[in-house]
Amino acid sequence: MHIITLTSDWKENDFYVASLKGKLLSACPEAQIIDINHRIKSFNSAHAAYIIRNAYPHFPENTIHIIAVNSEPEKGGELLAARKGKHYFLCADNGILGLLGGSEPDEVITLTEQYQETDTFVALSVFARVACELAKGTPLNKLGSQAESYDRQTPLRATIEDQTITGSVIHIDSYQNAITNISRDLFKRVGNSRSFEIYVQNKYYMIDRINRSYNETEPGDLLAIFNASGLLEIAIRNGNAAGLLNLNTNSTIRVDFKEK
Repeated sequence: MHIITLTSDWKENDFYVASLKGKLLSACPEAQIIDINHRIKSFNSAHAAYIIRNAYPHFPENTIHIIAVNSEPEKGGELLAARKGKHYFLCADNGILGLLGGSEPDEVITLTEQYQETDTFVALSVFARVACELAKGTPLNKLGSQAESYDRQTPLRATIEDQTITGSVIHIDSYQNAITNISRDLFKRVGNSRSFEIYVQNKYYMIDRINRSYNETEPGDLLAIFNASGLLEIAIRNGNAAGLLNLNTNSTIRVDFKEK
């Protein structure tokens, strides 16, 4: 039994999710269908990639991931199927494959030959069929031709200058915590056990310690913590950090390390 995951920007008040599931169950009834997220910001490939890259490693090998976000190809663009390690990804050539991070895919094919310009529901007309073929054991290279090139966007990285790391908020989670692109490994490597000050947007909001858990801080207080993905997160215990501090994706977070 293969697992097929679904990620989209369709929200819950339309027929798209149900019709795609119906098509999949009709074509490959033995497949297990799992929803990752259907509340991706409309047409936002970076948001989709962040959610998927933090979710997919926890799925079993040979899971097939349908990414129905910004999926109608641009004029001259491609539809892609890729194998990355022991996982498969079906998406448009909109930067998502690169934004998943890590090593490049082991294999990428184009599915555009199966796409008609009159198709307005690519996930239903193309991705569902390809996903079921993969679930039935069809080799990836039998489903399309090798992609000569594709959009290799990379995730936004924090920068280092002297004793400072400058990062950005890359995601606001459902608790309105602001997740940054500053990793625990980078923080430790640059910081080298030195004391530090974290500035959120400006010098008015400053944090000088890293929590091990949220409840180390009093309710309503600002805190910093490394989340389950190993990324620096800015939060207010039992509060709304993004709303109260006017944070959004691309807001600046700066870490200044002090001399020993």
